[in-house]
Amino acid sequence: MVGYGTGTARSKKADGKVDRALVDAIKLAIKLGYYHLDGAEAYNNEAELGVAIKESGVAREKLFVTTKVMSNIGDIPNAINESLKKLQLDYVDLYLIHSPFFASSDAELQTKWEQMEQVKKEEKAKSIGVSNFLQSHLEAILRTANVLPSINQTEFHLYLQRGDLLPYMHSKGIAMQAYGPLTAITKGKPGPCDDILASLAKKYFVSEGEICLRWCLDQGVIAITTSDKEERLSDYLRATTFSMTPKEIEDLSQAGQAKHFRGFWNHKFGEDDKS
Repeated sequence: MVGYGTGTARSKKADGKVDRALVDAIKLAIKLGYYHLDGAEAYNNEAELGVAIKESGVAREKLFVTTKVMSNIGDIPNAINESLKKLQLDYVDLYLIHSPFFASSDAELQTKWEQMEQVKKEEKAKSIGVSNFLQSHLEAILRTANVLPSINQTEFHLYLQRGDLLPYMHSKGIAMQAYGPLTAITKGKPGPCDDILASLAKKYFVSEGEICLRWCLDQGVIAITTSDKEERLSDYLRATTFSMTPKEIEDLSQAGQAKHFRGFWNHKFGEDDKS
């Protein structure tokens, strides 16, 4: 699955007047077939996402809507209510803790996860999960969880493969959702994967971006991407229409290990930390 993200370049500095250009961009994505829509309170554009959903004409049950809590992590019950109000929805399909870095202890993480479980119990979210969690953070909440996180959304791409995090998550039944999956071509050039990406793009008659997305999908990773260009958004959906061979996936993975690049949360990690 490939989802449409409303973060980073599409985020706003603060809530305020509805940005019609952003509404139209999200509506275009929905029209093209992006029914998995990824938002967050920290992006300050939940209102735009809500308007786009309402104006799209697509039935609510066909959409998969995600939002996240971070700035209001201290009051999760109120945070979900505020998000639902801005989104003009009765529920979200997925509600995530946006980051673990607010917590000073495992107990604090566990308390917040218990509050997330209550959100699900109250049917304000069909599923709950986390974002930017490392294995240690997951282990902490799993020790006391009654409901497992369905997803951990994290930066994941050829130049940040996260060590043993993906197999660990698979072993626990937690899906990985990747943001920044195109980093190798948008921020990581020149890099050790350049020639392989070009060769595979030629073989499959697709773009290098689609190869990056397929590399995620072929490992069971959900990919979140975005663009302001209709043709590019349309092309990215082609990533769901083909598969690479196991050797091609392994060749890309091995080449990617030769370079380390982190695009987000750099202040939380050492320069050589690949976790």
